[in-house]
Amino acid sequence: MFCNVMPSFVYVGDKLYGGVKIVTRYPQRSPSLDSQLILFDGVSGEFLALMDANWITAARTGAVAAHSIELLAKKDSKVLGMMGLGNVARASMLQIAEVFDDRQFDVKLLKFGGEEILFKQRFEKYKNLNFSFVDTAEEMVDGSDIVLSAATYLPNDVCADKYFKEGVLVLPVHTLGFTNCDLFFDKVFADDTDHVKDFKYFRNFKSFAEVSDVVNGRADGRENDRERILAYNIGLSIHDVNLAARIYESIDKTSLTDINMNIPSDRLWV
Repeated sequence: MFCNVMPSFVYVGDKLYGGVKIVTRYPQRSPSLDSQLILFDGVSGEFLALMDANWITAARTGAVAAHSIELLAKKDSKVLGMMGLGNVARASMLQIAEVFDDRQFDVKLLKFGGEEILFKQRFEKYKNLNFSFVDTAEEMVDGSDIVLSAATYLPNDVCADKYFKEGVLVLPVHTLGFTNCDLFFDKVFADDTDHVKDFKYFRNFKSFAEVSDVVNGRADGRENDRERILAYNIGLSIHDVNLAARIYESIDKTSLTDINMNIPSDRLWV
């Protein structure tokens, strides 16, 4: 078991919010992983809300994935390989479909227990997404402009170096399965240096910077269409607090007592 507590402050407009995200894992509980977020006024300390952070985490992760694609992928990227097809992958696909609604994507889904069929059905209304199913990780990676993995358990790297084409952007949501890329990719980015500084091959990265450095012009992002780029967006609580604050501001406070927020986590994106 563990309990992880992550406090952050963020301005939304001219209002300062504080938040504390609490993540717990109890093996005997179902689901074993759960999270909540306490939101409060950053100036007065007034308590504002206790919020489900499972939904917020999935939505934020999807938004960050779409942002990394916008920031670091080749501009003509259209082939997307995906594995680990749970809520986080669905949230990411939803954001990608909406943000890039003017671009056609050929999405290769790695088969896993029929999840790929449900995944495709979830996004049937999106005309900019064309789905196909593949049997192996090699097929999923080979020829893809973007590779997004939301698999939560990968004991080994998913495939050999040769399958990663020039210009590919790899987004390992849970960091697993791509340590070989650490050694030969042209650039590695992360949302926070402390998240990756203890990685086995951290000192072997050819080039490293935080994503915020690229956003703020302190580091170069993609400089050409040949660069292989890896982005470890492990997650920042400040992103969760930002989303929580925006959700809070959008709620009609007079009707809160009529809202049932008890939504099973496995149905969030179905």
